[in-house]
Amino acid sequence: MKIVILDGYTLNPGDLSWDALKALGDVVVYDRTSPDQTIERIGDAEIVFTNKVVINKEVFDACSAIEFIGVLATGYNVVDIHTAQQNGVTVTNIPTYGTTAVSQIAIALLLEICHHIGEHSNSVMKGDWTNCPDWCYWNYPLIELSGKTLGIIGFGRIGQLTGQIAQALGMKGLAFDSYEVETLKSDTLQYVSLDHLLANSDVISLHCPLFNSTQGIIDKSNIAKMKDGVIIINTSRGPLIVEEDLAQALNSGKVYAAGVDVVSTEPIKADNPLLTAKNCIITPHIAWAPIESRARLMNIAVDNLEKYLENAPVNVVNK
Repeated sequence: MKIVILDGYTLNPGDLSWDALKALGDVVVYDRTSPDQTIERIGDAEIVFTNKVVINKEVFDACSAIEFIGVLATGYNVVDIHTAQQNGVTVTNIPTYGTTAVSQIAIALLLEICHHIGEHSNSVMKGDWTNCPDWCYWNYPLIELSGKTLGIIGFGRIGQLTGQIAQALGMKGLAFDSYEVETLKSDTLQYVSLDHLLANSDVISLHCPLFNSTQGIIDKSNIAKMKDGVIIINTSRGPLIVEEDLAQALNSGKVYAAGVDVVSTEPIKADNPLLTAKNCIITPHIAWAPIESRARLMNIAVDNLEKYLENAPVNVVNK
């Protein structure tokens, strides 16, 4: 059985092992694959793993041996699910592997906005503290989170854990989600309407999937409903935010700061308005990437293939 991994480098730049997959067949790993290389590299392989390489109808038509596609991510929009279904190809994804890591970076972005730890450290290393006439100084306003309100748009596993961490810091939580879990409600966490959340949150953190109903949910209209000086965090999907609207709000001061790990087009384009906006921290989609999280992803990917080979497939997205 031939197994092809089209873009393995992001998942495994050398600190993990492909041995568990190699035990299941003849494995060829490509670090990166461009669109014009996809068909040739898949060839007559039965098993294909992809992270961001697109598997469309043209690929399916040219590579008729494909039986199984393992998407090395939670989102699976890179695969033409309709054609896969027509061709009898099983497509799996990797759910819930990054809950802890994504929640952690959401809070990390918020704490960096509150304290600018990296920039203060750089200032010290440049000699600013050595030459300071006072025993301490700060180059940015410092913010204490205790007593403030975190609004969480999308209250699934990641949103819930982010809320737990925030509550441990003394914050109150407001959650907006289409499905409410009664047992999660408490004195410090309540479900509310989107408009209530927008109007009453000091910090807004996005943890919802990208649907038609959520695309552009942070736009000029909804930003106008927010408190002056609100902080916005996005570790979910870039298109949840209308970036030009957010940039304008940052530059005007309506939004105090933003921390985003995702943008509308990745890698980020040089003309993205957030690159030149005031008080905006941007990280290169690293929330999912701690080695513990990637090892968990790898293990689930192997298990997905093993279960498929046992005729008991799991995490199938095109049933």
